[in-house]
Amino acid sequence: MPKMALTHLEFSILFALLASVVMGIVGRSTDRERLRYGLYLFGCFVGTLFGLAWLMYFGHR
Repeated sequence: MPKMALTHLEFSILFALLASVVMGIVGRSTDRERLRYGLYLFGCFVGTLFGLAWLMYFGHR
C-alpha cells in the first residue's frame, strides 16, 4: 500500500475540506444552502489557518 507524505499545510487544507463538506451536509437543508455554507466554512478554516500561522511567525521572531 503506497504511503501518502503530506506536509502540515496540505494536511490542514485537506482536513478543512473534509470538515467543511461534512458540516455543510449536516448543517443545512437544501443543496444550495449546503454548498454555500460548505464554501463559507472552508474559507473560514483556511483563513484561520493562515491567520494563526502568521501569529506564530511573529511570535517566534
